[in-house]
Amino acid sequence: YPTTVATLSRRARDLIQNAYEQTVDPEGFWSLESRLHDFGFRGCTSVEQSVIGGSAHLLNFTGTDTMSAAFYAQFQLNRGKPVGNSIPASEHSVMTAYRTEKEAMEAMIATFGEGVFACVMDSYDYQRALESVLPEVASFKLEKGGFLVLRPDSGDMVDAVLMGLRSAEKVFGSDKNKKGYKVIRGCGVIQGDGISYSSLKRILDAVEKEGFSAQNCAFGMGGGLLQKLNRDTLSFATKLSHIVYEDGTESLLPLVDDVTRDVMKYPKTDSDKISMPGVLDVVRNEKGIPMVYPRSADGVPHKDNILKVVYDHGKVPRSTTAHTLAPFTPDIEAARVNRQLDSSDALEEWPIFDDIKTRVASDWERLPKTNPSERAFYLCMIFN
Repeated sequence: YPTTVATLSRRARDLIQNAYEQTVDPEGFWSLESRLHDFGFRGCTSVEQSVIGGSAHLLNFTGTDTMSAAFYAQFQLNRGKPVGNSIPASEHSVMTAYRTEKEAMEAMIATFGEGVFACVMDSYDYQRALESVLPEVASFKLEKGGFLVLRPDSGDMVDAVLMGLRSAEKVFGSDKNKKGYKVIRGCGVIQGDGISYSSLKRILDAVEKEGFSAQNCAFGMGGGLLQKLNRDTLSFATKLSHIVYEDGTESLLPLVDDVTRDVMKYPKTDSDKISMPGVLDVVRNEKGIPMVYPRSADGVPHKDNILKVVYDHGKVPRSTTAHTLAPFTPDIEAARVNRQLDSSDALEEWPIFDDIKTRVASDWERLPKTNPSERAFYLCMIFN
């Protein structure tokens, strides 16, 4: 599950980053980190699911409303250093609680208008809100000096985003950046309804065609990020490949009789489900791409094997990633007692979240752009 979420989130980042490279000046690239926001908490089956999926997304972006994941990643995985953020934002209950949308927007501006804040605009009539209400509150917003994000939440996604951008430009004006695309002054649009990988690309293409910089847009993905996926989305599977029996005996010979220990799945009716046998090493090739190789016959891991043992028969290393160490966390030395693995396979301590995020960003760029399955395999190694 987290492998699939992280891969989807990263591929979405690729789309947004490509749009940034075409339409955003280098000094505006700081905003890329928050362009895809996790809106998926409320649709999760449990808090545990939200933590697992939401943390996976945070490998790629900082924007999230899944507070459970932001809290867990910060205090359990990153020694208390924040990894996620959000902004004040209204939703329909807030907007409709006021007598008018104008009153609701003025209340938001009065409270949050000096910073970045968002207002949902389609509680009644999206077009009217853009054409009538937005101009009425514009002077108050300019007086406060903050950044207003307009949020459509119904209708055709492409049309809604373009309507928001055009109206914002009409009210607040825009400037052309060095690449020739319009950047709206102090206002933008976030589309959080119905976002998927394919709809995200359609919107970005339309925004560029309209002459706006991708910097004007942010996106919220909820069900599409944390719910509308499963094990078959990326054909994810974990298979048995090697056995060490209780008495410690093992063999690296091919599967030829009942004393061998290398095993594999080889269904006659579906070659796509064939699995790899034996003890395996993952080694980067000359391009830095992780590749899978069978371990040598002597059983010694490759000197550059990047697979690390972090779980073995219930034994895990002491965590040093939490803000405070949990008292029940097993001692790493005690966990090595009576181990059957070679000393070269000793348990590795967990890296902190920031280190993993940096590694993902670096390694992802080395992976083939045209083979999503290889990229998914890389994130599989991160989470397993």
